[in-house]
Amino acid sequence: MKGESSGLIVGISIGVVIGVLLAILGLFCFRYHRKHTQIGNSNSRRAATLPIRANGVDSCSILSDSTIGPESPVKSGRNGMPFWIEGFRRTNVVSASGIPEYSFKDLQKATCNFTTLLGQGAFGPVYKAQMTTGETVAVKVLATDSKQGEREFHAEVMLLGRLHHRNLVNLVGYCAEKGRNMLIYVYMSKGSLASHLYGENNGPLSWDLRVHIALDVARGLEYLHDGAVPPVIHRDIKSSNILLDDSLRARVADFGLSREENVDGHAVNIRGTFGYLDPEYISTRTFTKRSDVYSYGVLLFELIAGRNPQQGLMEYVELAALNIGGKVGWEEIVDARLEGKFDVQELNELSSLAYKCISRGPRKRPSMRDIVQVISRILKLRHNRGHHTKSLSAATDDVSVDMDQSEMKTPASERHRREESVDSTDTCEV
Repeated sequence: MKGESSGLIVGISIGVVIGVLLAILGLFCFRYHRKHTQIGNSNSRRAATLPIRANGVDSCSILSDSTIGPESPVKSGRNGMPFWIEGFRRTNVVSASGIPEYSFKDLQKATCNFTTLLGQGAFGPVYKAQMTTGETVAVKVLATDSKQGEREFHAEVMLLGRLHHRNLVNLVGYCAEKGRNMLIYVYMSKGSLASHLYGENNGPLSWDLRVHIALDVARGLEYLHDGAVPPVIHRDIKSSNILLDDSLRARVADFGLSREENVDGHAVNIRGTFGYLDPEYISTRTFTKRSDVYSYGVLLFELIAGRNPQQGLMEYVELAALNIGGKVGWEEIVDARLEGKFDVQELNELSSLAYKCISRGPRKRPSMRDIVQVISRILKLRHNRGHHTKSLSAATDDVSVDMDQSEMKTPASERHRREESVDSTDTCEV
């Protein structure tokens, strides 16, 4: 009897323990599902509340009708399973970005089995692709042997899922299949800014184009810093990450290193491109918006001088600044390929602005909003000068016409007076 009661107690205890464990497991699943739903709703609200600026917003569009077919489904989760069942798989996080997903087979066909190479980026090759809709896109294939590359792939998809601006290269799709991570961008037909500054196949950019490119890049960064919610720090501004379209309008590309400002800005390893890195970031390993401003200042001097930062550009700039005091007299650093065809006043203003951007103290650097205002003012003054010159030219033409008309009238009156005097003389003689 005593043994039976002991067995009963043990059985009840085991049942209670199992029941508690099941209850805990059920609670965990419920809380995880609820938390994931809230994150999804938060992302949706954040994307919906992105500020739309007057200086341009581009909308992403689905590239191919095949995205709704069996080969290239636009998925919210693999195999039709909800996120909370699949667990913490990264592919689900990426699919929550709202960016369409394409199949490996579709992209293999669009790139002619990955033979249409456009170039080689830091994280893998970039191919030109012709989609079934006739649209041309660029497909960046990330290296498969890099964990860092995979992290940057997910960061870029999640960020660009909510960032849309005419001076940012739009991400229009991705592929995460067969162990290959690929990003699909709007195709920029004129290539990178670096190819125009240093490539042999392109003629030199005019001074006018360089100033407009500087403004385009500044507007893209201003949107990241002040327009995105939360703000985004690019962390890799350089001429090879600035792409040009058919009209040579510039867009900021490559967001693999980008981070939201509210993420811990302290980096264990320094990431970026030598020559563009903020000295403050190198010494403290902390990146801020002003780190982007420093890189932009280097890029601005690169546009002015046509010299690569990895080949002594900043030493060249610092030497020139010592000679002239950093305000006027920047003519000695101007790209020789411009052959003197530039506005000296604009040169000095842009160079002074760039020199402020590369100040050692981050607090002394202007914000991207200030930079946009300065360059916009430079271009507005140029426009006003051109309009004033045209007005003066038109006024000069009017004066010359009036003078011509007076000259046409004067001889007639003089002839009339001469005729009268001749007649009176003849009469006297008679």
